Amino acid sequence: MLLSAIILACCSYLAGSVPFGLLIGRVVKGVDIRDHGSGNIGATNAGRVLGRTWGLVCLLLDALKGWLPTMFLPGLLFVSTESFVPHMRVLAGVSTIVGHMFPCWLGFQGGKGVATSLGVVALLSPWGLLVAAGVFLSTFVVWRIVSLSSMIAAATFWIFQWATLRPSPFANGTWSQGLFAVVVPLLIVSQHRDNLRRLRKGDELAFGTVKKNPCQGTIDRQTEADSLELRAEA
Repeated sequence: MLLSAIILACCSYLAGSVPFGLLIGRVVKGVDIRDHGSGNIGATNAGRVLGRTWGLVCLLLDALKGWLPTMFLPGLLFVSTESFVPHMRVLAGVSTIVGHMFPCWLGFQGGKGVATSLGVVALLSPWGLLVAAGVFLSTFVVWRIVSLSSMIAAATFWIFQWATLRPSPFANGTWSQGLFAVVVPLLIVSQHRDNLRRLRKGDELAFGTVKKNPCQGTIDRQTEADSLELRAEA
């Protein structure tokens, strides 16, 4: 059992660590997207450097690399112990998210995990995803800041999951879901620590903000991806 869990975690981590944004950039444009835009390997920077279509492709692939291992690997490794499959799905999901955030191939410098988390949560808690997405959209309409909306949505998912699992989020049958609801939001917020510093200073720019470019002496209208983060979402 323990060996199967270790194999599951390792396989899921490796699946999550596949840097689709980096690979697409090299294949499509022959560039390393870490040298352009925000320098992040996620879908937002891929869209900035390679174009919106390829950014959406990267978003889909990053979400799928969270969904697919979480969906299929536990069943393959724990066929004879179906009662453990729900807990192993959580293990697989967390491992893929960690793989995206800290890929061994790139010196453990990866993305923020938002898109990969989306794929995992879509399987583990569809209602939690809908609630978090609704909060994200609502806060974005008010403040127009993606990083802030992402963190609030992550915290909302935490609260929603624990409310769903009440009175004991760590009961025998649901402890892994309760733990997932804590660990993943904390990981996402941790990956936004640069954004938090800018928010405290009031330097985090909102969507569509017009910003003076000190190098060129011109005015650049910031897109959502360019203005909101030094490192892309996801």
